Amino acid sequence: MTFEAKIKIIGINPFVFVPAKILAALFKTHGKDKGPIPIKGKINGAGYRQTLVKYRGDWRLYINTTMLKNSPERIGEPVKISIDYDPADRTIAPHPKLIEALPKQRRSLNP
Repeated sequence: MTFEAKIKIIGINPFVFVPAKILAALFKTHGKDKGPIPIKGKINGAGYRQTLVKYRGDWRLYINTTMLKNSPERIGEPVKISIDYDPADRTIAPHPKLIEALPKQRRSLNP
């Protein structure tokens, strides 16, 4: 699914609105229309992974500098976006040293 949109800003965060037709397709694929939705796609030809979120009543695709270089300075610029649901596992494993340190920390808190 692709669309074009102008980058807008809320606070300090650049974003684009996702068209209603595409949102409906994402909700159907994701199986729900509540909570954050993991997505993937391309912005101006460069790949990205992001989370689609609802904020102040609107679904927004936030555009960070990893997705689009200098995105905060590009407000008003039109961008070409492809978007799809991303079913990939996004679990982040803790560093092994953190896992090792946790039992020691618990013991020091409960002597």
